Amino acid sequence: MRIRELAVPDSYEITPNQFGDDRGLFLEWYRFDALEEVIGHRVEIAQANVSVSRRGVVRGIHFADVPPGQAKYVTAMRGAVLDFIVDIRVGSPTFGQWDSVLLDDRDRRAVYISEGLGHCFVALTDDATVSYLVSSTFAPGREHGVDPLDPEIGLDFGLPSEELLLSPKDREAPTLAEAQRDGLLPQWEDVRSFYALLGKAN
Repeated sequence: MRIRELAVPDSYEITPNQFGDDRGLFLEWYRFDALEEVIGHRVEIAQANVSVSRRGVVRGIHFADVPPGQAKYVTAMRGAVLDFIVDIRVGSPTFGQWDSVLLDDRDRRAVYISEGLGHCFVALTDDATVSYLVSSTFAPGREHGVDPLDPEIGLDFGLPSEELLLSPKDREAPTLAEAQRDGLLPQWEDVRSFYALLGKAN
């Protein structure tokens, strides 16, 4: 597999090698050792999630309090989604910026999103099936969101706005500026210190 860091530091695109023949194909979609070599620590997988979305569904921008945060390893098992990684770490050189990766059942790429980053995707096909490996279990009190339609962030979903479907929770989430004002966002220095501790623990 090939792993490259995205424009948002501490997020990565993973492109697997696919081996096909007349029976079908085989690939390794996750290798803990290959990822560990790049990010500097082992990712402890605590939970695995699956979502199925119709075309136009937007999920996110979601993040969790650090520590412990929630790192994510995300791929599309069926259909296609445009996946966004948003830097919401106050003080980061790329605060408020984002990068995106097309996840689909053709190239079968994945993304790794470190703790403290915001995550969002839009389904580009019906029945888009997304699998997430995450480093901590769901804890409602530590989970937060930022409005994915916040013009200050400016995510480009590539679909007409009337096609976008958000949950009430995501639609009512604060803007990035409001979340920063209310002290909801992780701090760059705190998150970097947490990453360093993860490296020492391994």
